Amino acid sequence: MAFDRSIKIAPSILSADFADFGREIRAVEDQGADWVHVDVMDGHFVPNLTFGPPAVAAFRKHVRTVMDVHLMIAPVDPYIEAFANAGADIITAHVEAGPHIHRTLQAIRATGKKAGVALNPGTPAEAVAHLLDLADLICVMTVNPGFGGQKFIDMTGKVRQLRVMIGDRPVHIEIDGGVDTATAPGLVAAGADVLVAGSAVFKGGSVDKAAVYGANIAAIRAAATGALAG
Repeated sequence: MAFDRSIKIAPSILSADFADFGREIRAVEDQGADWVHVDVMDGHFVPNLTFGPPAVAAFRKHVRTVMDVHLMIAPVDPYIEAFANAGADIITAHVEAGPHIHRTLQAIRATGKKAGVALNPGTPAEAVAHLLDLADLICVMTVNPGFGGQKFIDMTGKVRQLRVMIGDRPVHIEIDGGVDTATAPGLVAAGADVLVAGSAVFKGGSVDKAAVYGANIAAIRAAATGALAG
């Protein structure tokens, strides 16, 4: 199967209704989401607590597309198997989370899952130069991780640099943080193809007004694909 470089929208369920995750996941998928993004935070590596493997396993029952699990935790290696068993399709670890990121990516791949590596805003693209043959995805943080709804930090230069470094490898560039119709075009023009969006997808909608989610997803996709056309 050829590598799919089409634009993918990955709503972050951190912005969904916590009391109704099952219906929220089904709603965004029905309204055009390509992936479902799950932010795992430990209150140590980042200043917030979110989901553990049991919650991810519960989400899995509702996800029909791709469950993209972003581990903002340290240490990360002891928990890889648990999140793989919970049903993650992609497991992303931070290059900053420990001294042996190469081994972490090997461990993720050993579970049969796709392996991602994330870069905080202050971490240069060169940090993943020797990981590109082990990675299926590079996640560029455009906020400092820990909370949804933060102000966007422009990382288009880093994205452009990564796209050159990746070359013809089948590696996605994912953007996480502050993605909306204003920021998406520049990121996609620079080489990104997966856009994580939280508040920009869920704002104004609900499971009972799911068409709003669809309109938000469509608007982000249109802005992104317009950048490619231009």
